[in-house]
Amino acid sequence: MRSVFVGSRARPPKMNPDPLAVELVAALAAARQSLATAESLTGGLIGAAVTAVPGASSSYLGGVVSYATRLKAELAGVPQRILDEWGPVAEATAAAMAAGVRCRVGADWGLAVTGVAGPEPQDGHQPGEVWIGIAGPDGSSAASKIQLAGTREQIRTATVRAALAQLLGELAAISSQG
Repeated sequence: MRSVFVGSRARPPKMNPDPLAVELVAALAAARQSLATAESLTGGLIGAAVTAVPGASSSYLGGVVSYATRLKAELAGVPQRILDEWGPVAEATAAAMAAGVRCRVGADWGLAVTGVAGPEPQDGHQPGEVWIGIAGPDGSSAASKIQLAGTREQIRTATVRAALAQLLGELAAISSQG
């Protein structure tokens, strides 16, 4: 085994948390609720954005990256019949991913994304087609479609921000009711 020494001159890159992630962690903490994520096209970027926030461990329990279609069933809990009928890039799939990860991790909220980052289309879906699924504490789940444009990196980054914003909107709607 080889040891690696990092001298005092080496500094890790500064990572400023995404303001939406900061707001989301604060909202979850204020509500004393937890979050789990299931990610496909973002490959863990949502989890990375949330865990970049100091104190995220009070609300973020963890997540799965289910990039391969079969892992959406095996890890994220999507019923195989949904994948067979609708495929990996679909409203039903995103909603089931969110509900599945919420239940499997034991979180109050499940947040999921699936879609096509590009540059090529996938199974008839164009780059930029993204489904965001949210499952809430009441057991309900739903998904919404967004259409993004740009490079693969831009689509993935915009997906993270859109998913964080949508969940923040759900939390705000619930807190205004209560």
